Amino acid sequence: MDELGRKSVSDFKAAEKMPVMLVLDNIRSMHNVGSIFRSADAFLVAGICLCGYTPQPPHRDIHKTALGATETVDWMHFADTMDAVKELKQRGYRIYAIEQAEGSIPLQQFEQVAEPLALIFGNEVEGVNAGLLPLCDGCIEIPQFGMKHSLNVSVAAGIVLWEMTSARISNSS
Repeated sequence: MDELGRKSVSDFKAAEKMPVMLVLDNIRSMHNVGSIFRSADAFLVAGICLCGYTPQPPHRDIHKTALGATETVDWMHFADTMDAVKELKQRGYRIYAIEQAEGSIPLQQFEQVAEPLALIFGNEVEGVNAGLLPLCDGCIEIPQFGMKHSLNVSVAAGIVLWEMTSARISNSS
C-alpha cells in the first residue's frame, strides 16, 4: 500500500479538494451511500449532504462499501433536501441535478465554468425530487444507448465525478 502513495486521514483532510458537494436526495441503499463515499474520497470531493432518509454513518452496511471513506469525506445531514440546496445556494454553489429532464446537458458537453458546484443525485427509483428542479441551475444527463435508461446511483456518481475530474485535469494542462 505504501507504494501506491495513499493519503493518510490527516493528509486527506489537509489536501485541496475538488470544489464539489454531492447531495444525496433520499437514497435508500446503505451500500450505494457507502460506494458514493468511496468515490468522493477517490476524487477528493469537498463533501456530501445526506438528505431525508438517506442512511448516515456509522453503520456497518455503509462501512462495508465505504472502506473507511466515511472517516475522510466531510458530510452533513439535512432532514429535507430542499434545505440543503437552499444552504448551498447561499454559500455560492451552482446547483445541478444529475437527471434526465427536458433541456438537460449531456455530461460530455457540460462546461465547468463556475465553481463551486453541488450535484444532486436522486432516489434509486424516483430520481431527483421534481420539486428541487426549479432551484437548480440545470440538469446534467449521462448519455445512455441501451434499452435501460438509468444507472445505479453510485455508478452514476462515479461516472460524473470522473468526467469532472478529467475535465479539470485537461483544463489545467
